[in-house]
Amino acid sequence: MIAKINSGKSTAGLIRYFFDTKAKGHTDPHLVGSWDGFAPDPGRAEDADAVRKLLVADLDLHVKQAGRLGRAPEKHVWHCSVRAAESDRILTDEQWADVARRVVHATGIAPEGDPDGCRWVAVRHAPDHIHIAATTVRADLRGARHWNDYLTADRELAAVEKHYGLHQVVRGDRTAAKRPTRAEQEKAKRAGQQKTPRERLRATARTAVSAAASTEEFLTLLENTEGVLVEVKRFPSGDVRGYTLALKGDTNSEAEPIWYSGSKLSPDLSWPRISERLTTTATPARPWQDAITAAEDIPRALAHDGAPAAQAHITALGETLDALPLLAPAPYREELRHAAAAFERASRSRVQAENHHAARLRGAVRAMLRTPPPNSTDGTLLALLLDTIVLASAAALRWHDLHHHDQQVTATRNALTHLHTAADQAATTALATVKRAGPSSPTGRLRYERVVRVVLPEHADRILNTRDWEALVATLARADTSGLDPVDVLRAAAQRPLDDARYPARLLAWRIQQTTHTAQTPRPAPSAPHPTPGPAPLPGGPRTRH
Repeated sequence: MIAKINSGKSTAGLIRYFFDTKAKGHTDPHLVGSWDGFAPDPGRAEDADAVRKLLVADLDLHVKQAGRLGRAPEKHVWHCSVRAAESDRILTDEQWADVARRVVHATGIAPEGDPDGCRWVAVRHAPDHIHIAATTVRADLRGARHWNDYLTADRELAAVEKHYGLHQVVRGDRTAAKRPTRAEQEKAKRAGQQKTPRERLRATARTAVSAAASTEEFLTLLENTEGVLVEVKRFPSGDVRGYTLALKGDTNSEAEPIWYSGSKLSPDLSWPRISERLTTTATPARPWQDAITAAEDIPRALAHDGAPAAQAHITALGETLDALPLLAPAPYREELRHAAAAFERASRSRVQAENHHAARLRGAVRAMLRTPPPNSTDGTLLALLLDTIVLASAAALRWHDLHHHDQQVTATRNALTHLHTAADQAATTALATVKRAGPSSPTGRLRYERVVRVVLPEHADRILNTRDWEALVATLARADTSGLDPVDVLRAAAQRPLDDARYPARLLAWRIQQTTHTAQTPRPAPSAPHPTPGPAPLPGGPRTRH
């Protein structure tokens, strides 16, 4: 069930709407509940107009009394509509009356057992919803205490859903980014755009955060993004206190740009939050491998670290997804963009992140944007990175589910759908290359099968009975040829989690491939300090300056 609450000035106007049989969808309007159970019902009266006026007068009684004392609020009408899900069974009038009583009690409009509670009525004019109207002056002529009424009504409706066995709505925690309004959506549609300016600017800002090494670079990246206008707000001291963004050509009725502050785009894009995340981090020598190692540690961290540390890892994972479209080849970018957009909701919760816990992954990702990937013609490095991120995202799903973060759970599931597709696409090329080096003799396969059963007996059937077994055989054979013990190699690769892996043979092949490659590749000698190159430009390209 979903509640929608607003306020107004006219009791008569609202009651007239409730009982208007000419309005779309209004069938058999009638009262199902009221403050004392005896309110006049215009819907079941012969002289509906007269009874409606009587009902309005009864509801407004305390408002008029308070008005004589100069204490009546201008907006004295409280309106709450409650709608059931399409899949829910049709409730009876008595059940809807119970819902209404529970809502006015929970919100403080008319607490149960309070003789001075506000006057209210519940009207049903459609099978799937009711409207509750109340006047917010109590019988003791004080104003109703109904602060946070939307949240309290929402919590009560969650209890109603369980009580009546109805569809349980996925509820948020007030950390979601603001949805575009209908007007924004219609405006974008007229302009031939699938996304509203708010959504496009949000994606641009999130990508800039994932790419920037400092707050100064964050602003520079935005300023150099084509079609984006940036306005930096400063204190008298000159220090930055915030920023606003606008899309070139997106104007109001006075032909002025429509500006959005970072916090209006998303709670985690406010200047203070960005400043917390863009702290100085060390630049790793092998950023791609370091990012993989840091991402591999996320499932362990989410299972054993405290909530603030866990939230930091999930936030950094979201930034990694924002950066991936800038790093991956063209065939995978669209799926990765969809994954990043879906995970955006999952990257925040009510838990305050302690961002220093995720400094390693964040630093590695930013270094990746400045460092070309190692020479890896077989594609296993990217395949390993994507499969590792899939495992980290599955761990994030489990963590959100454990903490009852319903919206984040749904968002992570959506992101995983796109990540699975991208990971499978990346694996296709890598698998074909790796399999070609596999042993052709049945004896070789049998030997490595015994190795798997010794090292990983609990996962053996999942490994041996998949299409990716040949890739693991080929990888073990290559390590064997290089003089490495296949048992030791496989045992080292299996020290990291496998339980959430959809294709454990494939994941082990990537791990062994990179481990043996790294072991045989000398580290680059330290060199003199030099300026760090900037990251790749954000989508849209650099802005042309005149």
